[in-house]
Amino acid sequence: MSPKILTAGTIITMNPDQPRAEAVAVADGRIVAVGSVAHCQAGCPDAEIVDTGAAALLPGFVEPHSHPVMSGIATQPPARSIAPWDAPAWSDAEAIFADAVATTDPTTPLLFAGFDALLHKRPSPKVDELDRIFGDRLAVITDNSGHGVYFNTAVMKQHGWNVNPPADPVGAHFGRNSDGSLNGQGFETAVLLAVAGPILAQLGNPLVSAAEYYAWMSRGGYTSTSDMTYDPKFKSAYEALAAAPSCPLRVSMWEMSTTDTYNDSESFSVAEQLLVKQGVKLWTDGSPWIGNIAISFPYLSTEATRTAGIDPAVAGGPQSMNYSLEQLNAVLDVAAPTGWQMAFHANGDLAIELALDAYEGALHRHNLLGTDHRWRLEHLGAGTRRQFDRAAGLGVHVSMAPFQYYYWGDLLDGQIFDHEHGSQWGAFADAVASGAVVSLHNDGSVSPPTPVLNIQTAVTRRTRAGTVHGADQCITLDHALRAHTINAARTLHRDKLIGSLEVGKLADFTELAADPYAVDPAQLAEKATVSGTWLGGERIDLDAFVGAISGADAGPHEHLMGHPRHTCC
Repeated sequence: MSPKILTAGTIITMNPDQPRAEAVAVADGRIVAVGSVAHCQAGCPDAEIVDTGAAALLPGFVEPHSHPVMSGIATQPPARSIAPWDAPAWSDAEAIFADAVATTDPTTPLLFAGFDALLHKRPSPKVDELDRIFGDRLAVITDNSGHGVYFNTAVMKQHGWNVNPPADPVGAHFGRNSDGSLNGQGFETAVLLAVAGPILAQLGNPLVSAAEYYAWMSRGGYTSTSDMTYDPKFKSAYEALAAAPSCPLRVSMWEMSTTDTYNDSESFSVAEQLLVKQGVKLWTDGSPWIGNIAISFPYLSTEATRTAGIDPAVAGGPQSMNYSLEQLNAVLDVAAPTGWQMAFHANGDLAIELALDAYEGALHRHNLLGTDHRWRLEHLGAGTRRQFDRAAGLGVHVSMAPFQYYYWGDLLDGQIFDHEHGSQWGAFADAVASGAVVSLHNDGSVSPPTPVLNIQTAVTRRTRAGTVHGADQCITLDHALRAHTINAARTLHRDKLIGSLEVGKLADFTELAADPYAVDPAQLAEKATVSGTWLGGERIDLDAFVGAISGADAGPHEHLMGHPRHTCC
């Protein structure tokens, strides 16, 4: 790897001691100088000067909360997306169904990802409707939340469920008719696994689907990401992806506390800079879009919630919490002494409070209060200023989800929740003002990998329709950029390697078509588009990466097709 001096219209370093630069020198995968071209030449005299052609060169965007391998398997071809950003209306989804039926071999199962009752504005499909659409083809649709699945009679017959309906697994359930027969719906991980697993096992090379998702993230500007539902069964896939030429992503892992090995160390066949297990993950509540988050305020009874099947009489509330404090303590007391970085999914204010109670107790019990533990809270849709202050005081990082506001904000304010709570969903300004370390994420595949759109949303509070709710929760562009670069790197415990352009750090860059500080914030996603990324001082070639994976042996990774995603939303 020959030394290079990279130039651009401007270089935004995210280093407050040197916010802008003219050039950055790179050697052996690391940054060796930042400043003027002359300064970089003095520090790296034999380097070739390379004009990136970018209007702005930034540290590579960091995705602190994602699920890249399983998101690829669940959403990339041969699966077809009907998510609201690909199929905004149900009629668009129906066109995708018709094309799939007409253009694929009749013996090939059909898998569709991304149904959303709120955004598609219709009830979740049941077996009779799916039979009309797909006939005797094996057909499965997964919910965009990752918490639901819908299937036709052909799938039931494959399992014998049409004559012998299964019992509900622990922690999950099938939808049923009054006589106990299945209605073509299922909810939570165990049922998703039972329904979608056999379908996935009959489809293509899972590694190629994962590579396509990596490529999608790279085109969005990400150079580092995480797997917040890591299972050791994914290990070989991550190693194969990391070893491929021009791999575009570094990945940090949080292992699910539901595995038998969550407290075990993990080593990989590639450098720790590319793959590292960092912590342990669990879920204190569920998804706002299907009514199972733990909140102190009610869901509204509106056309939107009725259509989505959310019953305010039973939705939300403390009954939506997945753990008791005692159960959380049991996990923390195993993981904390080992040094793992904890991460708790928490959307509702009651779930956030429970997580903070558990964290505070464990930090005291294990003498970690005041240390650099960087335990995490994820999503925090209904988080309040008092809770953000409490998190900051405990040294807990908060990773927030602008996509929730961008796609669902017009429903959150007045259709799902009252104005007082819905307009404040994703309280970015309160989080920043608390002094907590704030990062932003996309939670693939619950939303597309679009960090620039996340930044735009946090700065403007504009929804997909262009409306604004809770303008008091806007944050500055600098805070938003930090939340997807250096702060996100801190949350991943990788800030000594990535997140800002400083001497000694890894040479990971994102190229933008415009200086984000020179663009109307409402047009960031339109004008400051991503034109390329670099990893370790080399420009990423996505064709080479995906091509290499396409030629790899699928055999070692076939077991992944039996593990549909568990995302968070």
